[in-house]
Amino acid sequence: MAAQTRPAEGRSYVTLLSMMILVGIEVFAVALSGGWAIAGLFELGDVVGYVLMAAFSIFAAWIMLQLWRRATGLDVGR
Repeated sequence: MAAQTRPAEGRSYVTLLSMMILVGIEVFAVALSGGWAIAGLFELGDVVGYVLMAAFSIFAAWIMLQLWRRATGLDVGR
C-alpha cells in the first residue's frame, strides 16, 4: 500500500530562505554591476560609480523587502 502524503500547511521555511538568498544575491549583483557598468560606459569616475552602486543597492533592498512581505504573507493590508 502506498503511503499517502498530506499537503504541507503553510510554506516551507527552508524553501523560502533559499529563495530569498538566491534572489538577494542576484538582485544585489545586478545593482553593483549595473552601477559599475554605467559609470564606466559614460566615464563618470569612481565617486559617481560608487554613488550609483549605492543607489541601486538601496533599490535592491526595497525589492527584497517587498518580496519578503509577499512571500511571508505580511502584505495583507494592501
